[in-house]
Order: sequence, then C-alpha cells, then structure tokens
Amino acid sequence: MKVIPEGQYVKHYRYGMGVVTESDTKQTSIDFDLHGLKRFVTTLMVVELSDLTPPPRVRAKHGAKVYARLASSKAGGKSASPCRER
Repeated sequence: MKVIPEGQYVKHYRYGMGVVTESDTKQTSIDFDLHGLKRFVTTLMVVELSDLTPPPRVRAKHGAKVYARLASSKAGGKSASPCRER
C-alpha cells in the first residue's frame, strides 16, 4: 500500500469506514467512524479507497458535563462520583 492523501475516506475490513489523518512511508493514521483513531504500518495496511463523502465529525467536549456536576455537587456539600451517578 502506498501513502494515502490526508482526508481520503477508506474502508478497512475490521474497523469499517474512516478518514486518513496522516500518512507517510512508515505509518498511516486513520480516524474510524466507530472505532476512533488507529495507526498502521503503511506497507502492511490493507484498505479500500472509497468514493463516498465522509460524514461530518462531531466530537463532544470530553468530560465537560462530569466536571460541571462535580463542581455543583461539591458546592452543595454532597460528594458524588461521576461513575456512579444515575
């Protein structure tokens, strides 16, 4: 497999569809729709190039709601664990 241009939409047999984020002769990084960012050895990687347009990427701000809940619970005198909150 050759170097793939950044932004190319590809299909991997295991991880599905994804967008190439970096690619050189040694390593290729692909951000998959369902499995996140994966890195491959470029010469060993097996993907199919796709003519489809990738869906828009929407990333949530990591942990913003959890930190807001912690701050409000500490202000109220309660101690809450974000993992056990329901």
